[in-house]
Amino acid sequence: MPKKILVGLSWWVDSAVSAALLLEQGYEVVGGFMKNYVSEKGNCTTYKDAQEAIKVAKHLWIEIRPYDLQQEYKERIIDYIFAGYEKGITPNPDVLCNSLIKFDVFMKKALEEGFDGIATGHYARIEEEKGEFHLLRGIDRIKDQSYFLAGLDQNQLSKSFFPVWAYEKTEVRALAKKFNLPNAERKDSQGLCFIGNVPIREFLKQRFPQKNGDILYLNPETWATKKVGTHEGAYFYTIGQRHGLSLNFKAYIYRIDIEKNIVYVTDKDAEELQTRSLIAKDRHRIFESAKEKKCKSLTGKIRYRQNPPVVCRLTEIEEDKMKVDFEEPQWAVTPGQVFVAYDGEICLGSGIIE
Repeated sequence: MPKKILVGLSWWVDSAVSAALLLEQGYEVVGGFMKNYVSEKGNCTTYKDAQEAIKVAKHLWIEIRPYDLQQEYKERIIDYIFAGYEKGITPNPDVLCNSLIKFDVFMKKALEEGFDGIATGHYARIEEEKGEFHLLRGIDRIKDQSYFLAGLDQNQLSKSFFPVWAYEKTEVRALAKKFNLPNAERKDSQGLCFIGNVPIREFLKQRFPQKNGDILYLNPETWATKKVGTHEGAYFYTIGQRHGLSLNFKAYIYRIDIEKNIVYVTDKDAEELQTRSLIAKDRHRIFESAKEKKCKSLTGKIRYRQNPPVVCRLTEIEEDKMKVDFEEPQWAVTPGQVFVAYDGEICLGSGIIE
């Protein structure tokens, strides 16, 4: 009997191709559309995305089922985003959305309905070795999404399928045309996970009022600071940010003081933006034997687009906390973001930069 798989159909062409590939391989496939966030302001893509998913399901002659996860998404993701920015840190909702929504709430509903697992369009791969499930980087190094999946556990990986892992994005686009998928030409979303094309500042303004404050520039040669502009609220900004400051020269944020409502900026190459080590909390190991990897030379990422991962060394401080020392200084390390560790191709796990 072919396995029965629930495919998380979204607006992306990757999930549509995943469904088509599974059908071609003989699986029994049903589409599932997750409604996690709906805004009435006109900049939310949820309704349009649902229509695109329905078109794909009709084209593939598969059933599609709606899953309203708005309450869980609010409690686990949206409230987390607001709480992070309120503290002056920059959370990564896309990583949490995978471990707490797609591969938790959505997967549990799928299993309750008799499915053997779920499939998504992620560019990553899963391999089983000696009873352990390993998460590995995808073939397409630019699109590799193992970073976003570094919070998954053994049970979640054992019931997950990533059909496009062996393809590069250009090949997936070609497959979409081969399957005549209705969203073959649709561009990838650049917005927050499941929130759509909503600028982060506009999203945060739902919770935080505008609160003007000073932008102070640190001269890296003289160590003197001076006021160079004003901002709309320190919690709207993040470390390393340049755009949105309305300055007449290039400067980058290196510090945010929420209590005093001050944003500090400096030159791109200034020492204040360089970091040789960090502390990561809420440490998560994908598989048990990853504990043995802590003392050897590994690589890691402090952000998704960091390719290739950089050489580093991990030292356990507590059971759920680790120190990461980098071989070379890293630019704009941001509290609240996710550090992900690798041993070659294998993703070991993750931690929240503290």
